[in-house]
Amino acid sequence: MKQKKGQPNFQFSEPAFLIHYMDRHQDWAAIICLVGGGQEINDGEAGIGERLAAVRAHYPHWHLYISEQLSDSEYAVGQALDSVQELRNVHLEKNLHLAVSMRSFRAENVSAFVKATLDCEVDGARKALAALSEKYPIVLTRDLNRAKQWIRARARGGERYGLVASSKAMRLKPHAIDIRVSVDPVHWFLSGRDDTRSSDYLEDCATEFQVQGLELDWTCVNWDADLRFGGAGWNYHDFRGSKWQNVKDTERRDYLRNAYRVLLTRARQGMVLFVPPGDEADPTRSPEFYDSTFGYLAEIGVPVLG
Repeated sequence: MKQKKGQPNFQFSEPAFLIHYMDRHQDWAAIICLVGGGQEINDGEAGIGERLAAVRAHYPHWHLYISEQLSDSEYAVGQALDSVQELRNVHLEKNLHLAVSMRSFRAENVSAFVKATLDCEVDGARKALAALSEKYPIVLTRDLNRAKQWIRARARGGERYGLVASSKAMRLKPHAIDIRVSVDPVHWFLSGRDDTRSSDYLEDCATEFQVQGLELDWTCVNWDADLRFGGAGWNYHDFRGSKWQNVKDTERRDYLRNAYRVLLTRARQGMVLFVPPGDEADPTRSPEFYDSTFGYLAEIGVPVLG
């Protein structure tokens, strides 16, 4: 608000300001919020938890109708859900959970697979993958050229495909993927296959910020060493200067994991996961940074391209 609106002493969060504005009505008002889980990828995004906190702190006289499934890890509401349940006007309704994804029209289990994979729930990921494999193919490779061939071969007619990667994927440059080069979303999503700026050209790679809320038919998800499987869970890293550094801040870890959640849910019909093989001669791309992630994805049943 200070930078964009010239309001240096603005004291409201976005949800709190919305409720404050509607609270001015003398008779009644209703606010309907459709909030996706695990979509917080940028500084200042607090998700559903901030809405609950705003009601508890400032507007306990409002009636709050919420899904009883907000306790799932995907929604990251923390203690906010427990705190609002103490209020008199809170109503838990199972029918308020929108369980069917409209993005992946060929498979309702994609979101469940992605959630279980990122939550390191091996059995759940395997079960969800088995349920969608015939309708929504997901494959794994360590060869980027093979990944490109795979999605090109499956696209029919005007179906679109493209490369996506985390905004923290700084060491994909040896594979000609430089996320610091910003794509033009208009050309990336709309231009034809003969345009080098098009997603279909499979040269420019979009990040979670450029594809959030949008989708392609087929995607190649390029998995760098910023998010690594560590055996018992994920390890989080940020490339600074000339080396990877551990991410210790909980909020930044959530943003990174959610970035991959966004990337893994952009395809309507199927996707290929590219995990680089690494390079023993390059300490910033040591094979050990990638091998465990590749092994984990293969363990949960993602077929490896032969």
